[in-house]
Amino acid sequence: MGSDAAGSKAVANPAQGTADAAGGGHTPTPPTLPALRAQIDAVDRELLTLLNRRARLALEVGEIKKREGSPVFRPEREAQVIDGLKAANAGPLKSDSVAPIWREVMSACRSLESPTRVAYLGPAGTFSELAALGYFGSSIVRVPCGSIDEVFRATSAGAAEFGVVPVENSTEGMVARSLDLFLHTPLVIVGETSLFVRHNLMRRVDRREGITAVVAHPQALAQCHAWLGANLPQAERRPVASNAEGARQAAGDETLAAIASERAATEFGLHILAPAIQDDAHNRTRFAIVAEPSRNPAPRPTGHDCTGLVVSVVNRPGAVHDMLVPLKNHGVSMTRFESRPARSGQWEYYFYIDIEGHPDEPRVAAALAALRSACAFFKILGSYPVDVH
Repeated sequence: MGSDAAGSKAVANPAQGTADAAGGGHTPTPPTLPALRAQIDAVDRELLTLLNRRARLALEVGEIKKREGSPVFRPEREAQVIDGLKAANAGPLKSDSVAPIWREVMSACRSLESPTRVAYLGPAGTFSELAALGYFGSSIVRVPCGSIDEVFRATSAGAAEFGVVPVENSTEGMVARSLDLFLHTPLVIVGETSLFVRHNLMRRVDRREGITAVVAHPQALAQCHAWLGANLPQAERRPVASNAEGARQAAGDETLAAIASERAATEFGLHILAPAIQDDAHNRTRFAIVAEPSRNPAPRPTGHDCTGLVVSVVNRPGAVHDMLVPLKNHGVSMTRFESRPARSGQWEYYFYIDIEGHPDEPRVAAALAALRSACAFFKILGSYPVDVH
């Protein structure tokens, strides 16, 4: 019994026996850095071959779209591709890294069909530009605008196919100007993206002494209110059209400091005097992707969608309650509810509502129909896919 066991062990691990007979154990030689780099280079060449194969397929898709008159960019299709890849990912690549990689791949392939023109609050270096690049990828035609109003105008007029506008900040709440413009333009929301906003104090010279004013977008000044009060209480807070515009002004006047992104500091050659001065460490801004509906059809349902609405009701007791009852009755969840004055002088309000689901879903369609009948004003701002991962 004992000898059989010993013999079985020798057969099961002949390499061990050989090593023992040679007078000691054998440790495999780890791969060298040049060898690993050579393997990576080989994989990169394989990836390049596959990417070019994908690009050729995208060109064929583009020809079909041209014949059919279909739009080049379909947000629901790209969302489905990314969600599917995240679900299939087995690591070690993190799923959070999948989305930006494939957005760039799809952006490069999409640009072969037709370059996508995207308007945003400029100039270069704004958080709106970062949001546009994060959503569409870098292979776009950038259309920087001087104000949120101009973004809406450029997209409505066809100077850009899409616009990117801030709609909500986790510290300061809703961006009022964007909400007001949704009432008076034909644009609809076809997507959204969220960006971690890290504000930095920057200046042409590398010191804080002598700063007479801090220039930035009003939202940025508000988001850094406590830090500015504690560290630069004597400096004027001067609002400008965008953080990047503030950085541009600071580049020409060393008495000014700006609040902007690291990208803006690089763009305008400024020193970062203090990083991450926002009062909320988790400060985020949500951006809406807007389009003119006659040129860009509404996204089709994906199973995880959001629908935005703006409504108003007659000023009577219980009107707001009655307005929301159809959502409850049809099992539709409300994820956002904001009010804005109607500016009628009658203490009336518009209500901005986000609900889960798409109008093509029967329960959502029924809820919206009932809600419409309870409202004095009713407008769907758009339905679009949301990230579920």
